[in-house]
Amino acid sequence: MYEFKQTEFTKVETEALLFGIFMEKEGAFQTIDDAFDGQLKELYESRDLSHESGRVMKLHTFGKTGAKRIFFVGLGKREELTKHSLRKAFGKAFKQLAKEHIEKAAVAVDSLTDLPLTDLEAFEAIGEAHALAPFTLNTYHTKKSRPAIELTELVIASSNREREEQILKGLETGFALGEGANVARRLVNTPGNLLTATDLAEFAQEVAEKHGFEIDILDKEEIESLGMGALLAVNQGSDEPPKLIVMRYQGRDSWENPLALVGKGITFDTGGYSLKGKDNIVGMKMDMGGAAATIGAMDAIGAIKPSANVMAVIPATDNMISGNAYKPDDVIVSMSGKTIEVRNTDAEGRLALADAVTYAKSKGAAKIIDIATLTGGVVVALGNHVTGAMTNDQEWLASVQQAADETGEMIWQLPYFDHYKKEVRTSHIADLNNSPGRGGHAILAGAFVGDFAEDTPWVHLDIAGTAMASSEHDLGPKGPTGVMARTLVKVVMNEAVK
Repeated sequence: MYEFKQTEFTKVETEALLFGIFMEKEGAFQTIDDAFDGQLKELYESRDLSHESGRVMKLHTFGKTGAKRIFFVGLGKREELTKHSLRKAFGKAFKQLAKEHIEKAAVAVDSLTDLPLTDLEAFEAIGEAHALAPFTLNTYHTKKSRPAIELTELVIASSNREREEQILKGLETGFALGEGANVARRLVNTPGNLLTATDLAEFAQEVAEKHGFEIDILDKEEIESLGMGALLAVNQGSDEPPKLIVMRYQGRDSWENPLALVGKGITFDTGGYSLKGKDNIVGMKMDMGGAAATIGAMDAIGAIKPSANVMAVIPATDNMISGNAYKPDDVIVSMSGKTIEVRNTDAEGRLALADAVTYAKSKGAAKIIDIATLTGGVVVALGNHVTGAMTNDQEWLASVQQAADETGEMIWQLPYFDHYKKEVRTSHIADLNNSPGRGGHAILAGAFVGDFAEDTPWVHLDIAGTAMASSEHDLGPKGPTGVMARTLVKVVMNEAVK
């Protein structure tokens, strides 16, 4: 897909050339302006050509360069460029290429010199944008619009061969990160009747086989034998059997101290007997967004191959209503042996996570990250652009924060004071209750899961607000975002070099 050519970018024969333009118009800009006999400066002075970050302008070359068209990508002030602003700006450019059905393009590397980023960082961001921005979601219309044209060739034109290794590595890593998020997007977009726990397990099996992972898919009998009463309770009302999906990537010589990624896999959530309203129940196919992010992350990890051991644990079921369904006032026994009073059957995700976290610990997890579309409370607190985070280990959260900063996926730490821990232990009849009340709802949900993490370094990520985008954006379409898939991979990559 990516081909490096040591050549003058004005001579590359292609359908479209992507050229980064900064406020400081020098070097490469002068070269391309000369090819246009100084007319680009006139366009700039008339504001038809702009360095404004994220602004993309197309110019037909009429044979003045090897490229048929040049897409000028505004990048702002060179010294203020960040990885995320570069990612978003090129995202707009790749979207434009897709809309114009362009299959072959090139990047003028000489327009991207003297950046406040390394070549590895900069081209990783461009690779992510390439995968993420033009992505389209599958639909089930009988009459479909013209299929999207994918960019099949991207030439990297540079006058400096010494930059080749880092540029290509960055692009390939970035594209793998973006494709991991796209895996999550596709899963979240799939209707619940077409993505049961069994279907999700089969997809995970395909990912494992693709990359040579070990995988165990535990069925209901095996889940029962482990005493996973919390996960089983959520599944009681369903005709679909539950699955516990366990994927293992071994990037080190021996299997020890794996990092565990635990993703909530509720394939559809009615709320159970604490039934959701008619407006809130629509869209609940996305309640397996944590599982989707986890599987997407594992797909990217398989492509990038970091030197780390990673275990993915996904408790998968739907949450339905029937004569067998669990009810408020029930008392259940989790895998850990802790008893739980059910006060709200719509607080099911934390029950499934409780057993999955306990399982991860039993298999030697040294550190844990759980990812879940867990609460509406986090949306009230942080809105739809920021993921809520909690932790029992500030150093571990700092590692996750660093990864999130690198991917541009914003997270914000919620408090985890002792009184929150006590509130989930206020049941008069069991060790814990699954829903103490509305106040601090997002925090209490996380505190419940944290009770099962115990002393193992743990970070909780509530993506209920960030798993779906309400409109098209620079890095993708309206709908599933694949949020946190890239951040999870970057956590693993960073751990691999420690």
